[in-house]
Amino acid sequence: MRRIKENRIVLASHNKGKLKEISELFDPFKIQTLPISHFSDNEPKETEDTFIGNARIKAHYAAKHSNLLSLSDDSGIMIDALNGAPGVYTADWAETKNGRDFNHAMTKVWKLLDSIKAPKPIKAKFICVLCLAWPDGHDETFEGTISGQISWPMRGKNGFGFDPIFIPDGYEITFAEMKPEKKHKINHRHNAFRKLIDACLS
Repeated sequence: MRRIKENRIVLASHNKGKLKEISELFDPFKIQTLPISHFSDNEPKETEDTFIGNARIKAHYAAKHSNLLSLSDDSGIMIDALNGAPGVYTADWAETKNGRDFNHAMTKVWKLLDSIKAPKPIKAKFICVLCLAWPDGHDETFEGTISGQISWPMRGKNGFGFDPIFIPDGYEITFAEMKPEKKHKINHRHNAFRKLIDACLS
């Protein structure tokens, strides 16, 4: 396992919510985070059918274009009643002719669940794979998950993505109803990041 010795890291995402959350996770380690937009306005095609595969594509793309240590995040929600969908295609479900719209994606999910009369509780889990990639081609990957259930209608204004319809196990409110600092201590991204810290920073 390669340790992080760099004091700068490129975040391979254009998602403002993810950028803010990951930057805050690095704050205690005095590591400066830079968005990939500083080096490239393009995004690589995510051609893999696994979270780890797409995380690697994004991290190596960022490392190549910045010549710096880079971190990518590939994440999504898997719903038991939909045989694990949207899964690795979570962001694709939000695509519209006007760009990504997660309200559209959540409504699509609920209509599908309603059409099959999915029994409650509707179990689901968020998955996050983080990939650290160095300019020399080396990488390390870390996976985090959190289980919960789907709730409808959407609730809460915090968070992003599918947060307004996901209630984590042990709670009665959605991720979008939680204060960000609370969510960031328990969610799938944090669980993956703890593994990264233990392996590469501790």
